[in-house]
Amino acid sequence: MSLPDRKAIKDLFEGLLGRDVEIGDATPVVFEHPRPVVATYIDDKYALTAVAVMDLQLAANSGAAIALVPKGGAEAAIEDLRLPPNLFENASEILNVLAAPIGDHCGAHVKLSSTFAPGEDVPPQVESVAVSLGARQDVTLDVSGYGSGRLSIVLVPGTY
Repeated sequence: MSLPDRKAIKDLFEGLLGRDVEIGDATPVVFEHPRPVVATYIDDKYALTAVAVMDLQLAANSGAAIALVPKGGAEAAIEDLRLPPNLFENASEILNVLAAPIGDHCGAHVKLSSTFAPGEDVPPQVESVAVSLGARQDVTLDVSGYGSGRLSIVLVPGTY
């Protein structure tokens, strides 16, 4: 099992957002203030397979871009350190679609199980996977006309 490569991630974001997206190296998204958006992915046996972590900046910028919300809406969310429900729902939809390339590269059918908004309690097992050093992809994505943010995708140890 492997992770989606950067081209797959870039293509997914560009396709969904209808905008150019630049991708580059990043440090892992961490669980500090402001808290990130977290998604869990399961296989057909309902076993946790992967975790994706999107920082507030990427959640706001991509969540606004996908719905054509003006850039100011994303900037306000970032400035307030608070992701409004509409931007969280939009970011969650992007994370839902991310299940396809994760599954394609893992060689298993993978689907989104749950998403956690900034400030929601994340189960300790999920947070532990998100900060593990195993198979992971940490990228920065710069959405044209909006701004950049970071995304971390991590496979559950033992599933790859």
